Amino acid sequence: MKAELAKSAGAHGWPDQRRTLSRVKTVIGRRFGKSYTLQGVRKLLVRHGFSWQMPVRRAVERDEEQVTGWVKETWPQVKAPRRRSARGSSSRTRPVSR
Repeated sequence: MKAELAKSAGAHGWPDQRRTLSRVKTVIGRRFGKSYTLQGVRKLLVRHGFSWQMPVRRAVERDEEQVTGWVKETWPQVKAPRRRSARGSSSRTRPVSR
């Protein structure tokens, strides 16, 4: 299993290098003929010494100017507005009496 996971995601037919639980599940199914749930795949990976990791450094291809522009222009349109707080009751069964 470790040998299969050591291969890149591209070697298994995916267009990018992300390794998600669902992709690992698919590889296990194709290579070994076994079916696991996503939780089962996660437990299997942990048992074999794999862990969730963040990259140590940013991608070389990252364009900081483009990211800054997206944050200023696109993010405010995508971001959901905050809900305003309103008076209410802490009881789920008894409505506000005021």
